[in-house]
Amino acid sequence: MTSHPASTDHATTWLRLQERAHQEFATRVAAVTDWNAPTPDTDWNVADLVRHVIEEQQWVPWLLSGLSPRQARSRLRPLDDADLQHEWHLFSLAATTAWHDAAPDSLVTLSYDTVPVLDYLKEQVSDVTIHAWDLARAVGAEESIDDELVAAVWTVFEPQKETLEASGLFASPVPVPDDAPLLSRLLALTGRDDRVAV
Repeated sequence: MTSHPASTDHATTWLRLQERAHQEFATRVAAVTDWNAPTPDTDWNVADLVRHVIEEQQWVPWLLSGLSPRQARSRLRPLDDADLQHEWHLFSLAATTAWHDAAPDSLVTLSYDTVPVLDYLKEQVSDVTIHAWDLARAVGAEESIDDELVAAVWTVFEPQKETLEASGLFASPVPVPDDAPLLSRLLALTGRDDRVAV
């Protein structure tokens, strides 16, 4: 299948955003000093949060290679909790490489549906971006996120605003003024209030 130039450009943009989201998360991982500190995800401490994001990266190469979720699960290995910083760098690199090798208009089978690779990429970029802010808040690091990244993730989450809470993955949306910064509005959509400390 031949990709249209506009589609290719769009995919290239999201590949760049994927690298940027991983850079944002890596900066916060490097700042961790207390792995037991609480996070805005009330069920997780810092180690739990970082482990979650790493585990999501573990899946990427296997799913993009054409394996089903069940097949991919058998390929995953337990993480080394004693060195989550190293594990992040290892699996971040593997995922980033896999994204660049994948055809954006091919299909990937996820736990809930079979979708275009580009849709999975957008989902992953959005997840890592939101959790980069969570980790920043948890460790007292810089909380600002790249403006282009925030704007892109907004285009993913805003159309889903009526269903995010129902998915069970996010808390209830937080009311914020219409003129609040876009990052604040994005966080609010996912049940996060950047005005409230952890």
